[in-house]
Amino acid sequence: AINLKVKKVLASGMKPILCIGETKEEYDLKIKNEVCAMQLSKDLVGVTKEQMKDVVIAYEPVWAIGTGLVCGADEANDTHGFLRTVLANLYDDEVAQATRIQYGGSVTPDSVDGLMSMPEIDGCLVGGASLDADKFGRIINYVK
Repeated sequence: AINLKVKKVLASGMKPILCIGETKEEYDLKIKNEVCAMQLSKDLVGVTKEQMKDVVIAYEPVWAIGTGLVCGADEANDTHGFLRTVLANLYDDEVAQATRIQYGGSVTPDSVDGLMSMPEIDGCLVGGASLDADKFGRIINYVK
């Protein structure tokens, strides 16, 4: 179902943000990479290399969304790096490096600097914190 939505958004001339991520149970079972690889593989079926320039990936661990829990910057960076290897296997290194991969999952003023300092993280997908002007202002003005 998600795959069809991705292709429909692309066919409409828009740029989809494909959100992937594991549940707390999957995280605790240490199968995060397998879950994310499966989601990427399924959700990008039929999406061409050319179309990938318009796709944004958001790694959003389900256990962190709206909970106040945030994946540590180093672990998020490692996951983003892993996602690039999956993209390289599905497409090639050029696509893997060119694809924007954002982190989403309770991004806060306290976590944004660490997340944005990581080389594999291309941005943040901000949820609830975007509803608070002071918090959002701090997030969009993160310290490099």
